[in-house]
Amino acid sequence: MPVETIAWEGSHVRMIDQTLLPGAKVEIEIRTVPEMVEAIQSLRIRGAPALGIAGALGLVAALTPHRDDPPNTFRERFDEYAGALEVARPTAVNLKWAIDRMRQVADQHREMATQALWERLEQEALEILDEDREMCRKIGESAQQVILENAGILTHCNAGGLATSGYGTALACAYVAHEQGKNVRVFADETRPLLQGSRLTTWELMESGVDVTLICDDMTAATMAKGDVDMVIVGADRIAANGDTANKIGTYGVAILAKEHGIPFYVAAPRTTFDFDTPTGAGIPIEERASEEVTHGFGPTTAPAGVKVYSPAFDVTPARYVAGFFTDAGFLEPPYETSLNALRS
Repeated sequence: MPVETIAWEGSHVRMIDQTLLPGAKVEIEIRTVPEMVEAIQSLRIRGAPALGIAGALGLVAALTPHRDDPPNTFRERFDEYAGALEVARPTAVNLKWAIDRMRQVADQHREMATQALWERLEQEALEILDEDREMCRKIGESAQQVILENAGILTHCNAGGLATSGYGTALACAYVAHEQGKNVRVFADETRPLLQGSRLTTWELMESGVDVTLICDDMTAATMAKGDVDMVIVGADRIAANGDTANKIGTYGVAILAKEHGIPFYVAAPRTTFDFDTPTGAGIPIEERASEEVTHGFGPTTAPAGVKVYSPAFDVTPARYVAGFFTDAGFLEPPYETSLNALRS
């Protein structure tokens, strides 16, 4: 496993503070809902699968001091904490999915004594963690039929171990190829404005010994034109029923460039990221971030005071640009009206 992004310590959550990478690898402890909400909103933890795990484990951690409460009081705390966690970030569907799964457990076992119910919730959260690790591995394996020797793979943002509990989604494809001796080369764009590609993707690939080259976002077209890129693989925060894909802002532009250069554009995601209740990408809520992330970034001010700023965290790539989905259920190709049905539960 490239990195251990998030772990359960029996009473609290331990996670890497990703805002400090690559300068320092610092682990923080989360015990309360406000602490977890702040960690999610400030991007100390990010990536759709990791957010689902963080929501489930964060809920159990916050309920740990209430294990001796009367059942009604415990359920009140559960409902309060679950409601606060599921809306911490609106675009990534995995967060709400994990909280809903925890709700189902609480509803099915509401007759249990409080301690026993807490233990059952802990078990469910750990199952979500373990299942994610297995899904990441399967995603990586599903991509190997199209990843050839010495392939050049361009990726956007960070969809690696730091965005999940294991190999990642998009980067899982590169990690498995690397294990198989395919000598793949990864091109990671910076991913402005918060530089997840520069700070996170390059860091974890270098830690794992995978060949990686950093490029600025505006070098993507030139890198493709040079012939260095054989395919694009990105992750996703939510995928609509028709295959429209929400991912980090800038993904849509990369997809357009890939089409112009005749390069296949793939999306890697677990089945939990597919939202069949949302028919198309038009129904995916897009989070907007604080203007300071654009005007200040990581150093001195880079824009005039008072300038208007538009800062969506995500964009939606229409399904027509997606050559296929690497999933834990295998490699899915168009037409998505039929192939995505394999993921419906």
